Formats: sequence, structure tokens, C-alpha cells
Amino acid sequence: MGTDISGFIEYRAPGNDREPIWFGAHDLSPLNDDVRNYDAFGCLFGVRNYANFRPLAADRGIPSDASGELSARFAQLTEWYGEDGFHSATWITWAEVKAVDWDEPAEKPDSRLHEYRQTPSGLRMTGKSSWSAEFAEGVGLERGDVREWPEGAEWLIGDTLYRSVTIRRRDAVTETGEWRPVWEAMKGLAEQHGDENVRLVVWFDD
Repeated sequence: MGTDISGFIEYRAPGNDREPIWFGAHDLSPLNDDVRNYDAFGCLFGVRNYANFRPLAADRGIPSDASGELSARFAQLTEWYGEDGFHSATWITWAEVKAVDWDEPAEKPDSRLHEYRQTPSGLRMTGKSSWSAEFAEGVGLERGDVREWPEGAEWLIGDTLYRSVTIRRRDAVTETGEWRPVWEAMKGLAEQHGDENVRLVVWFDD
């Protein structure tokens, strides 16, 4: 079973009584195509953080001043699935996203070894794995053993190169990846309402 993300972009503007309130703007799903990217989840929100990032905005909960649209969505979800049907709700403002140092590395190497194969054009990454029977046999690990390997350590086993790698935020949330439309939508709203008045609220389900 995997973990999926849902969310809503909101903006704050004067309401009917002219006091600023939050309004719903965009559902996250059509913007990021429901891509299940654990590196991004960990980097941004601390969920499935196998890459060991310092999360930008973890476990803040649903804002107490959530928009009517978001409040209605959560009431519906709670009715359908119960309060345990989702977890790790949090939010992040556009001002915080703008301030991110995308070159910041994770706090330690990825918990999953990166796997590469030799091709005519050079090494090609084929995946990441927290457990590989071939690797375990090659280095003498028992199932269930947990190790932290130093950055850059590598092993050639068969035709697969296993390497311990520390990734950066821009590796997890790429400039042209599924988060680009989300950032563009938030940026557009911020140009109208201000950076602190635009936020993304997210939650997860397994």
C-alpha cells in the first residue's frame, strides 16, 4: 500500500465584511496529476521521508481559519472515511516556498541505496531500494538489518552498482516536474494577493 497526497490552494482577501478571510482557489490533484513522489513528500512535508530531508512544513495540521471550500471538503472526507482516513495534514505559504534553498542537501544519505546499470552511454540510474536480496547477499546482510552507509560508498554486485547518495531538494522537487504547475498557480495568486496570503494545504492517505 502506498501513500497519496491531496490538497487545496487558498488565498486570503477581504470578505463581505471587509475582514480578510481565506478562499479556496485550486484543487491540488489536477495540478500535480496525483504523482506519488516520496522524495517530494519528504522534502516538503516530512511524509515518507526516506531521503532524510529537513522537512519544510511538517505536521502543522489543518489551519483553524481554513476556507469554506476546504472545511467542506474535510467534513465530507471525515463523513466518508472517519478521522483516521487521512493523516499528516499541514500547510505552506508561497512566501515560504519562495525562500527555499533548493540546493540544500538532505541531512544524511538516502535510506535507500541508488541502483545503476552500465549502458553504452554510461551509468544509468534504474531505481532506489531499501532492501535488495542481491545486495544483502553480496555484503552479508540479514533481512531486517538496518544500516546507514556513508555518502559515496558503493558496491558493484553482478551488473548493478549500488551507491549511497545524499540528494538535494531540487532532486526531489525538480524545476520541470509535477510541482511546477502548483508553484505557478500559487505565484499567480500571490501576484494579486501577496506572498503571505497564498498557501497550499495538504493531507495524505495510505
